Amino acid sequence: MYTRCMRIILVEDEVQMAELISHGLASKGYAVDMVHDGKKALDRIMLNHSDYNLFVLDLMLPSITGIELCKKIREHGINTPILILTSRNEIDMKVQLLESGADDYLIKPFSFDELYARVGALLRRPVPMTPVVLEFADIELHSGTRTVYKNGKKLALTLKEYVLLDHFMRNLDKVVNREELLSHLWDFNYNSFSNVVDVHIKNLRKKLDSTGDKGLLETIRGIGYRLKK
Repeated sequence: MYTRCMRIILVEDEVQMAELISHGLASKGYAVDMVHDGKKALDRIMLNHSDYNLFVLDLMLPSITGIELCKKIREHGINTPILILTSRNEIDMKVQLLESGADDYLIKPFSFDELYARVGALLRRPVPMTPVVLEFADIELHSGTRTVYKNGKKLALTLKEYVLLDHFMRNLDKVVNREELLSHLWDFNYNSFSNVVDVHIKNLRKKLDSTGDKGLLETIRGIGYRLKK
């Protein structure tokens, strides 16, 4: 259901690993384009990003690292989901990956079943619900096109940031706890990295506050978060 007609760009400098991943994803029905260099990947993404449903980036790449590539993609307002593959398992590195604009990461070595499940989760889109356009303060969220405007200016949100905002706008003035957000946004057990929600909230808040309207998304200490009226 989720794999048909989905196109992925895989950026991995280890050719054998790239071919293994590509073959596995192709066997599940995905179309996969391989690139082995960060700079070449950036050039292709800048020109053809609308052709892809997902970017899978290795962390350690020639020319441009996965983190640098991720940041440049987001700086250009491209909100296609990004999955980063890394052998680094430190908490600081995980935070850095998410703050760079990645939607998820996968620690090497991994099983193909886990990779496939993560890819499927990132490609899964919320079913559009009425109203098609959600409005709050000077924010407009268009669920049909998954775009968000604040004071008439389009916000470049990642997939996780968009779904977070969508959830908050459908639950205005309700305090939403971390467990609910984890259940709503992630298909995997993130107990070993419990501040994953906080990192995405921080990034979303920064973008919402960028036009000077501070404090729309507040933290209720020890409980969760609320988009307050």
